[in-house]
Amino acid sequence: MPDMSASASLAMTHLVPLAAEVDEDKVTPGVLGFIVFAVMAVAVWGLMKSMNRHMGKVDFEEDKDPKGDASDKKAGSGGKASPAKG
Repeated sequence: MPDMSASASLAMTHLVPLAAEVDEDKVTPGVLGFIVFAVMAVAVWGLMKSMNRHMGKVDFEEDKDPKGDASDKKAGSGGKASPAKG
């Protein structure tokens, strides 16, 4: 089995020139930025899942308006339907 420290040092010698090409003034989000983004994504996913569960519990049936029944019958006789007031 080859010596791991030798291969690691060989890899480092090839990466050192690449590191010298990196602009010192350039700012990148790095690992901390990724972790913050991942936590926010998981939080949004959890909130959406919770909202979906709560919306599934809602049972809404609109009561028929007694005044609306008469206007619906008139609208069906060929007249124009007027918007409901109130």
